[in-house]
Amino acid sequence: MTARPLSHSITAVVAIVFGLATVISGGRALFGGADMGAVVPFVLWFNFVAGFAYLLAGIGLWRGTAWAPALSIGIAAATAVVFVFFLWHVWRGGAYESRTMAAMVLRLGIWVAISTVAVKIRWPR
Repeated sequence: MTARPLSHSITAVVAIVFGLATVISGGRALFGGADMGAVVPFVLWFNFVAGFAYLLAGIGLWRGTAWAPALSIGIAAATAVVFVFFLWHVWRGGAYESRTMAAMVLRLGIWVAISTVAVKIRWPR
């Protein structure tokens, strides 16, 4: 058995930690009763649900499964689609928080990076 590449481990851990943080923060925003300001509901729900996909992808990346790169690409693509709809919402004058814009840029960047690494590693090992 070959040793796991460091990039494989880092990518998996980032996906898992990001997934946990997303589920916790999304759950608090949705179910915690805190006033979050001008949230965009479809973005909030997408991010919360996507957090579980982040966890699954991270576990798959850690285990070196063949499906994990495809899931990572799917997450990046879905995030890009939701981001486009969010930008359309903003362009049409919809209310939003600037932190949502920053979060969507961060999410898309992270998942494009994770997908890129996942594809280059060529699972399974």
